[in-house]
Amino acid sequence: MTALPEPPEHTLRPPARLLTIDEYAALGETETGYTELVEGRLLMSPSPVPDHNYASLRLAVQLEPQLPADFEVIQDVDVNLELVPAGEPGFSRRPDLLIVQRAARERVRREGGMITASEVRVVIEVVSAGSRRTDYVDKRREYADADIAHYWIVDISTPVSLVACHLTEEFGYVDNAEVTGAFTTSEPFPVSIDLTALL
Repeated sequence: MTALPEPPEHTLRPPARLLTIDEYAALGETETGYTELVEGRLLMSPSPVPDHNYASLRLAVQLEPQLPADFEVIQDVDVNLELVPAGEPGFSRRPDLLIVQRAARERVRREGGMITASEVRVVIEVVSAGSRRTDYVDKRREYADADIAHYWIVDISTPVSLVACHLTEEFGYVDNAEVTGAFTTSEPFPVSIDLTALL
């Protein structure tokens, strides 16, 4: 029987206890894949497939010129969901795209830390084969609990579709009908997306 090789020294090893947001942030960047934090537990995922990243980039390119002057699209960064008090096992997700005011990015540059859920206007996930349940169920619930007003789920299976969820006080997220072809909205600001151009 052949033993498995030892992981390289740079491999991120799971901690033996639940992490706070500050402890998670102190881990730094990983060399391969990415991590998220759910109730203090470190989740590790492989890097996305090329179609996923291509769709995310094409979506950002379409969105950026349509946004109000003080808003930006940011790709693939940690967001502190602010679901628990500081010092308790935390929640941090790494959305494919998010739309924030420029001031949020500038605050992180000045002060460090992460963008917070309260700074996010729209969070966007691009669904991959291995993330379907996470994007449609788990993240949908967590983003609603974090009071992120708009959550867009882009599914790149054929045909490419988008489900826009908006937060209500009584029911959490309410979904608009799934859209293919072109997506147009006036909330939280007017944008139009050609979904057929994402792949």
